[in-house]
Amino acid sequence: MAITNRIHFRNVKGDIFGGITAAIIALPMALTFGVASGAGASAGLWGAILIGFFAALFGGTPTLISEPTGPMTVVMTAIIAKLTVANPENGLAMAFTVVMLAGIFQIIFGFLKLGKYVTLMPYTVISGFMSGIGIILIILQIGPFLGQASPKGGVIGTIQNLPQLIANINSLEAILAALTVAILFLYPSKLKKFLPPQLLALIVGTLISILLFSNADIRRIGEISVGLPSLQLPTFSAAQLQTMLFDGLVLGMLGCIDALLTSLVADSLTRTEHNSNKELVGQGIGNLVAGLFGGIAGAGATMGTVVNIQTGGRTALSGLTRALVLLVVVLGLSQYLTVIPSAVLAAIAFKVGIDIVDWGFLKRAHKISPKAAVIMYGVIALTVFVDLIVAVGVGVFVANVLTIERLSNHRAEKVKAVTYDDEEINLNSEEKQLLERANGRVLLFYLSGPMIFGVAKAISREHNLINDYQVLVLDLSEVPILGVTSSLALENAIKEALEKNRQVFLVGVGGQAEKRLRKLGILNSIPPQNLFDNRLEALRQAFTLVARQEGQTYTVSGNPTQTSFNPNPIN
Repeated sequence: MAITNRIHFRNVKGDIFGGITAAIIALPMALTFGVASGAGASAGLWGAILIGFFAALFGGTPTLISEPTGPMTVVMTAIIAKLTVANPENGLAMAFTVVMLAGIFQIIFGFLKLGKYVTLMPYTVISGFMSGIGIILIILQIGPFLGQASPKGGVIGTIQNLPQLIANINSLEAILAALTVAILFLYPSKLKKFLPPQLLALIVGTLISILLFSNADIRRIGEISVGLPSLQLPTFSAAQLQTMLFDGLVLGMLGCIDALLTSLVADSLTRTEHNSNKELVGQGIGNLVAGLFGGIAGAGATMGTVVNIQTGGRTALSGLTRALVLLVVVLGLSQYLTVIPSAVLAAIAFKVGIDIVDWGFLKRAHKISPKAAVIMYGVIALTVFVDLIVAVGVGVFVANVLTIERLSNHRAEKVKAVTYDDEEINLNSEEKQLLERANGRVLLFYLSGPMIFGVAKAISREHNLINDYQVLVLDLSEVPILGVTSSLALENAIKEALEKNRQVFLVGVGGQAEKRLRKLGILNSIPPQNLFDNRLEALRQAFTLVARQEGQTYTVSGNPTQTSFNPNPIN
């Protein structure tokens, strides 16, 4: 794994232009998410700078732009609120420590090479999760949108205090917020490549508040510290240590999902392939440094990444350029940002929440699959009203159970125990004749495809349907994967046959299936002469055995693929 991201200077113009454009978009979003989280505008700006720089330098997706995002801000808001209530004096410092922990967890995930597993989630769960986060972001902005502080208690608190918020609305701030939302919705898409709508809305809303409402009581960002941030030493509380570790894990996992999903978007636009494990390390380093210097957590941002690519960014130089441009803004122009109205930032976050909601899938999920719709709506409800990790855990569990059930039912159809010709098994004429001639004394047990644990029940059921046989021919020639549970079900069938002094023939046992059966000791109980490479030869030997046991005479022609029978057997 290379230490730094791919940086070359063959696309300097495109990378610099992409980085500058991404920085223009990042400025209002960083301010918005910093204020929305409760950590302040400075925390949002330094999070955007530090995460963006180090994730670009050490990550595995050259064009990825990393910064505070809507999903990360939602979790960050809950963490800050919870820790400041529990410890008013050190709560914010503890929240930055959680950001550091999230970065450490991400680095660990990267070194454990878990990147490829992070995005292996059903789309119904991802869609419900992201839609739930969008709804949370929308609800949390209602207070600031109406010109008031956000009520305590997060989503539930806001909903409970909705009548009071409406009754005490600050009309001037509500007008500014409504105007900002109108600009964001009505902005012509053709102009977005020249001037981001978020920046225009920020400028227009701020100018109107200064020129028309200069004497009005309007809440603004306020002072933004000038100069480099101070070092935030890790701060722990014995009473909150377990909570902080869990919150760090949640924040880290969400950042991994958020970043790697955006990396997939970048891959599709650039027709390249990112290094997921390296990206997790880069994201972890970025969040670790951000927490150390008082920045909120972040991840790969879809909007910034797409704009970066569309305006020419192709290497990590674009991400580094973006971070440096933001650094210049913070160090040189921060005094001009203090007059931005809080309502304008709330309106921008409100629009981000609307964009996060997966409206397209919400409209048609019930048409695609009722079960998928139930999973998605369930994940949304759990995300909004219970907990993010609970929502993902329950959603993934239910979706996987339904998937396993569907796959098991499909695979169970490929488990057949027959003593006569079966149209669902591709038997040649001689094999059919052998089974018919055996008159139920040879049981052909045919399995096909991966035998996952859900198929074990079908194996036991099919085997138990037929008990009156003398030779069991177990055909595994089309089984590439044999699960442990299915292996144990086969073991029971074989043991039962052997205990009743029946012969067991195995056909086509090889690869992973052979290794599994050998480790379980099943092959040790089968004589070597009862192992066959093809089904026809096994059926011939099985018929020979039952015919001899019953005194039946037969002849085999010189052609090894043809068998002739005495029409008048002597019993």
